[in-house]
Amino acid sequence: MRHSARPVAAPHPRRVLALVAAVGAFLLVATFALAPPPRSDDAFAAPGTASTVGAQNLDLSGNIAAIGVTRDGYGATSGEESFIASGTNHDWAALVMLSAGWPASESNITVFTRWMRQENGPDDWWNRNNPLNNGYGSGGGAGLGSYPNLVVAAQMAAENLLQHSGYADIRAGFAASAPTAQIEQAIWASPWATSHYANGSHWAYTPVPVVKAPADAWGQ
Repeated sequence: MRHSARPVAAPHPRRVLALVAAVGAFLLVATFALAPPPRSDDAFAAPGTASTVGAQNLDLSGNIAAIGVTRDGYGATSGEESFIASGTNHDWAALVMLSAGWPASESNITVFTRWMRQENGPDDWWNRNNPLNNGYGSGGGAGLGSYPNLVVAAQMAAENLLQHSGYADIRAGFAASAPTAQIEQAIWASPWATSHYANGSHWAYTPVPVVKAPADAWGQ
């Protein structure tokens, strides 16, 4: 006996629509997943505008006021003015170094203040405004002349030491900040003092006290 084929039922229209909708939704999601994120024009905002990136605001204003910086003021005083203001025998020694262009080093000041002590005692080292008993330009060939003030005296002492041929070794010692013994030997051997300080036997090595001269000795 032949059996006739059973007819296949057509899909229900609602199922077809549901299937089409599901496929479409899948394709739409896939498309957005593969596409690059949309460009935000805010990320390229020009100066003078406000840019919002996520939850943060970045102000790109071009009118930012300059930040003022306050610096402490300072003043400079020349070496000569500083030495005059302090006004001691050690300052006068440094002023001679400055006038001659030599360093005011420890060895130089040590020798020079010892030298001053040999010529005038430290208690009145400014005597006649001529601490080194310099005859050059003081009106006293034997070193007993005087100067208008200690500033002029420093300049004249430096000039005498610089120009006299007999003081070449003294100049070299001060210019090089040589050891004190070397400079002192040059002083003793020079024609500065006719006694030559007994070749050093009359030389004192104890520290020279710091003593300030009266203001009028400096011309103040």
